[in-house]
Amino acid sequence: MSKNQQKLKIGFTIGDVNGIGPELILKAFVDSRLKEFCVPILYGSSRVINIYRKVLDIPKFHYVVVSSPKQAQYNKFNIIECVPDLERIEIGKPSANGGKAAYLSLKRAVEDAQHQEIDAIVTLPVDKATFQKNDPEFSGHTELLGKAFNVKQNLMFMVSEDIKVGTVTNHLPLSEVAGALTKERIIEKVELMHNSLSKDFNIQRPMIAVLGLNPHAGDDGLIGPEEQDIISPAIMELGNKGIRAYGPYPADGFFASANYKRFDGVMSMYHDQGLIPFKLLTGYRGVNFTAGIPVVRTCPDHGVAYDIAGKGTADPESLRQSIYTAVDVFRNRRMNAELEANALKTES
Repeated sequence: MSKNQQKLKIGFTIGDVNGIGPELILKAFVDSRLKEFCVPILYGSSRVINIYRKVLDIPKFHYVVVSSPKQAQYNKFNIIECVPDLERIEIGKPSANGGKAAYLSLKRAVEDAQHQEIDAIVTLPVDKATFQKNDPEFSGHTELLGKAFNVKQNLMFMVSEDIKVGTVTNHLPLSEVAGALTKERIIEKVELMHNSLSKDFNIQRPMIAVLGLNPHAGDDGLIGPEEQDIISPAIMELGNKGIRAYGPYPADGFFASANYKRFDGVMSMYHDQGLIPFKLLTGYRGVNFTAGIPVVRTCPDHGVAYDIAGKGTADPESLRQSIYTAVDVFRNRRMNAELEANALKTES
């Protein structure tokens, strides 16, 4: 197999065309070295790319238009036209067109991933409000991908070299978090994290910290019952299953004391509890990874950033890290699958 044939075909969704997604794509792939890691395939619109090339004054960006991943050319930036009749781009403003483009791009990329025509998906940021005009049930990529690949549970997993943080609940109103926590749900999420750390990141016998829900992790029930009634029993059962899970830890002191450095993964109870410290600690080197689905999916750990769209100031580092992570995870999964298959042959 040639070096080119070993490259992964990575599908990029264009995200909201009025946000910073197209700018990130241009800035990342104007450096030709990224094409040494993968065969990039953008699900979107060449018209959008041409508009942003002019706005950002990036004349030397070359691409080819293809109709399917099978036609994608090595050492080229490939575009699959899947956003027809895009009449107007309103850079920096939410619009129905922006939501429609994001929806059509993601829909086609997921379909090709389901048919194993691409090896991984890197999604660019979307605006949930405009996206929902095309898919009213959309609450986030993590939830949509779980349904698309028919998995009971998956895990929003924020990853970097220094810290990896998962969430038991995802895009849920804070008022509903406590009611959504169950021992079974925590166990499922920690098991997903354990399996991902082992198979996706090659961490043997990972140590996982589990955060409490309430201030001071409930103060022995004085501030809330969830730690004693739900979280601690879940941790105990995980230990009985051979998973090294510890806690529950008070979230504020856990991160402030750098206790997270002792662990391979941290399980938070809700979105902001985990993502605020993660983003503060990693900056633009963090990646949003979806664990527990058969396709590898990553994305930058930020939003559409309408306020800076088209101004040339968007930092593509998180997108670059998303690409590197997708490649590493895909290769780790393939290697571990081969090791397991060989072990089964030896046993038989």
